[in-house]
Amino acid sequence: MVARAQGVAVELSIDSIQIVVGDQTKMRLNVTMPAGKQLQMPEYKRAEPLIQGVEVLEQSVPDTTELDHGMVRVQRLYTITSFDDSLYQIPPMAVKVDGKEYMSEPAALKVLTIEVDTTNTSQFFPPKDVQDNPFQWADVKLIFWLSILLIILCIAAYYIILVLRGKKKIKFPLKIMRRLLPHQKAMKEIEEIKASKLSSSENAKEYYTRLTDTLRKYIEERFGFSAMEMTSAEIIERLKANGDQKMIGELQELFQTADLVKFAKYSTLINENDMNLVNAVEFINTTKLEEMPKEEIEKPKLSEEDEKTRKSRIWLKAALTVVLLAAVAILAYICYTLYLM
Repeated sequence: MVARAQGVAVELSIDSIQIVVGDQTKMRLNVTMPAGKQLQMPEYKRAEPLIQGVEVLEQSVPDTTELDHGMVRVQRLYTITSFDDSLYQIPPMAVKVDGKEYMSEPAALKVLTIEVDTTNTSQFFPPKDVQDNPFQWADVKLIFWLSILLIILCIAAYYIILVLRGKKKIKFPLKIMRRLLPHQKAMKEIEEIKASKLSSSENAKEYYTRLTDTLRKYIEERFGFSAMEMTSAEIIERLKANGDQKMIGELQELFQTADLVKFAKYSTLINENDMNLVNAVEFINTTKLEEMPKEEIEKPKLSEEDEKTRKSRIWLKAALTVVLLAAVAILAYICYTLYLM
């Protein structure tokens, strides 16, 4: 049935106006209107009564169809049902177009009851007996054995976890050692030499021995060759390749003086000792590198027993991972197979 007003037509129809109790049918609400206008159609929740005795089970999304002359048709379907036999009058349904209300014509729905012939008792059957199991052993044999395997894997996983808990964790605390740079260590030793006042004492041999040993250690760490095991001449030759010639010349004089004092019992003056100390400091300051790492990571050394424990824990964790993955895979297969059944 169609109701028209000001270019807007509202039509309400039912696919089947006669249904059986509990059956369902579609109720169609069509609105024809000019394109571009705002339309508001009735909304119902699931199982909400349309009228007393008739329920709305679901509703569709409005479907819009373009027509000629700038018109559109909007259709919405409502699935309805009833559980009481009666003749129902569906009241007009209201829609709003640009805020103005328009009504459809009413509709009718007849609900019938299924007739039961109580006179012919031969058509009534007693409850059925318990049926045999439809599954054969061959159908469930694989699932049964996989379930047994799954139980065994779970027990194995639990046992491995207990063993892991019983084995102590081997911790590897990495020690970060802050160390002095080569020039810092050398300058610290030179300060100690200065504090001992050996340059003004009669023991020049000890003074030059400590001074040259400090320089040899610095050169070894700074330039990367075994200066402690080389002669003074060999050290100078290695430094000449990339060093400042003036500084190397002063360093060469220092080493020569030290060799004379240590091996030829050469006597030096106090100002000469001080000058050699200044030259040593100048050489260190000229060749020092500030960008060298100031921290070292010291890895701990494990005992033989701790190393065995560490390897044992690794193998146990690997075994636990394999067992758990296998258990999950078997469980997923069993669930999938049961679902298919």
